[in-house]
Amino acid sequence: MINSTIMLEKNNSKLINAWTSFDWANSVYNLIVTTAIFPIYYLGTTQEAYGGEIVDFFNLSVKNSVLYSYAISFSFLVIVFISPILSGIADYGGLKKRFMQFFTYMGSLACIGLYFFTGENVEYGISCSVMASIGFAGSLVFYNGFLPEIATKDRMDSVSARGFAMGYIGSVILLIINLVLYQNFEVFGFDNGSSATRFGFILVGVWWLGFAQIAFYYLKDSNSRKSITFQILGNGAKELKKVWGVIKDKRVMKRFLYSFFLFSMGVQTVMLLAPLFADKEIGMGADEMIYIVLIVQILAIGGAFFFAWLSKLRGNGFAISTTLLIWTFVCISGYFLKDKISFYTLAAFLGFVMGGIQSMSRSTYSKLIPFETKDTASFFSFYDITEKMAIVIGSLSYGFIDQVTGSMRYSMVFMSLFFITGFIVLQMANLKKNLA
Repeated sequence: MINSTIMLEKNNSKLINAWTSFDWANSVYNLIVTTAIFPIYYLGTTQEAYGGEIVDFFNLSVKNSVLYSYAISFSFLVIVFISPILSGIADYGGLKKRFMQFFTYMGSLACIGLYFFTGENVEYGISCSVMASIGFAGSLVFYNGFLPEIATKDRMDSVSARGFAMGYIGSVILLIINLVLYQNFEVFGFDNGSSATRFGFILVGVWWLGFAQIAFYYLKDSNSRKSITFQILGNGAKELKKVWGVIKDKRVMKRFLYSFFLFSMGVQTVMLLAPLFADKEIGMGADEMIYIVLIVQILAIGGAFFFAWLSKLRGNGFAISTTLLIWTFVCISGYFLKDKISFYTLAAFLGFVMGGIQSMSRSTYSKLIPFETKDTASFFSFYDITEKMAIVIGSLSYGFIDQVTGSMRYSMVFMSLFFITGFIVLQMANLKKNLA
């Protein structure tokens, strides 16, 4: 086993490879369960079980797409509340990897549990999807916290992009496997396409859990651990207060986070709910949606590296601003979409900027964290809470507008406001000057 001092060495190639392998492991959940397959499976099975869009959720009648939007909001709201406590304990006791493991095991097992969701047991399906979402989001708090520990500032953009690229590649591979199983279910011994789809959820959980062991083997917690007692359970809130004390005195960092909060309301909501839009508004079938997601993921790989290159050429602020303008175009165009060909084209744009904005946001924030701090989990907990609150507000807005207007087209165009305001605030941060 590698010595812990080597493990903490920045720009160590073996450590960076291990860190990026976690993106390879958990991104299959983000693609297959939250984006490509589960939303379409959920809509189809619940509609078949209940004879329409209205489902009975704990004796509450609600539209299936609205319920899914609200479930996503709830899962991220849970992370908002528990993340401060956990990140404070992680930094105080040197337990970032331990918490990564806990949330990974919870999320991957919940994915496996989705195998037993068949439509009529909607409470069970929503519960598993919420637990999987919490596991995914919770693990990322501590995973991202390792980035400033493994890479120097000049390498953070490329390392972050590499992580996302690894995730996109791995998730595309497993998505293709799931597509083959679905389209040839009889060859593989399944009764129907639905059974093959459910088996795919098991594959996601096993992939996530199995490949995560690479990162768990090489990433090391701090040697200076302190005993965890009830007295320090509130340490996370204190740590976040300290983090805010640092941020509010750093104008650039504060304005970047304001911008990040605004555009994340749009980015994450569109990514999470685009499959529902494709199904409801465009009439895309399950097979077509999977092909679209493949296009999105492949272009996201190129987008992550392109915008990392662009940031090196013109600066992080210019790179992120460019993605925000394209995102605005995507949302406004979504309102006018009528045919499937146009949706394919728009999905290509979405994929390209998805890879860029995710990677650049993470690396930009990493560069803004004070070099001397050791509380990286607390700083990334603050970042994560900012993002999760944005998702809660964004997905609630999306679901509410869908419920009131009866059309996701209005929800989509409303998302453009988040990108426009985020763009305006980002210009005030002057990242090019301060990250030069």
